[in-house]
Amino acid sequence: MRHKYETRGIVLARATAGEANAFITIITPSLGLVRARAQGLRKSGAKLASSLTTFTESSMVLVHGKEGWRVAGAMLQENWFARMKDDNSRIRAARVSGLLLRLVAGEENDSEFFSIISRFFKALTTLPEDEQDAAEVLTVLNILTMLGLDTGKILGGSSEFEKSALAEVMKERANYIARINRGIEASGL
Repeated sequence: MRHKYETRGIVLARATAGEANAFITIITPSLGLVRARAQGLRKSGAKLASSLTTFTESSMVLVHGKEGWRVAGAMLQENWFARMKDDNSRIRAARVSGLLLRLVAGEENDSEFFSIISRFFKALTTLPEDEQDAAEVLTVLNILTMLGLDTGKILGGSSEFEKSALAEVMKERANYIARINRGIEASGL
């Protein structure tokens, strides 16, 4: 019998796999970045469908077998997609998630990524649009720092998005974007 891992996770991406199955990419606090198969997810009336849509946070049961990870169960905790104020917030979430998935090629067992993404998604539900832009910049810098692709100082550290840090990023946005571009260039993408 395989060991079951119970964890909280945010679905960052979802791709079809056959007629009814899907591969989902999840960021978790205990296992890091995981790519898992969800059986029957695309069937009409699938029990797990609402818990495993993109940008939802759920309590999950994952099983690791000889063919990789499989989702054995999930219960929706937070639908970040529905809570985001508008399409611009969702586009920001997609950009950051996509960049993380591009930069982390395999499965990454670093729990800090979950914390970074969770704080960012929460910020997208509360901050005004100009501050969301600054939060996106800080989030990307945090991800690059975690991957060793940026060594500069990050305002506010990795804590919640402080108003003073967001104001500084808005004021010096061009310099921060240049740092991000250098970090992405260093990754070889």
